[in-house]
Amino acid sequence: MGFLEGISYLLLMGIAMPLKYIWEMPDATIAIGYAHGVLFVLYCILVIPNKLEFQWSIKTTSLVTIASLIPFGTFLADYKIFKHC
Repeated sequence: MGFLEGISYLLLMGIAMPLKYIWEMPDATIAIGYAHGVLFVLYCILVIPNKLEFQWSIKTTSLVTIASLIPFGTFLADYKIFKHC
């Protein structure tokens, strides 16, 4: 889920937002923004059962949650945290 959320975030920031604000094509953000919103919420919801299953510390749980807010953060979390689970 982190990988999909990360891809949607990059598509939103790297493609849809420039299309909206530079080339005045606001429709680009609607579909990608909606998809990213759904994936972001699912990612955040899935943090809770994973915290319980893998017995993550508060620090790890916080880092995983913060990773969803930073571009490329979910990819870094996937490499550093999720691969060890």
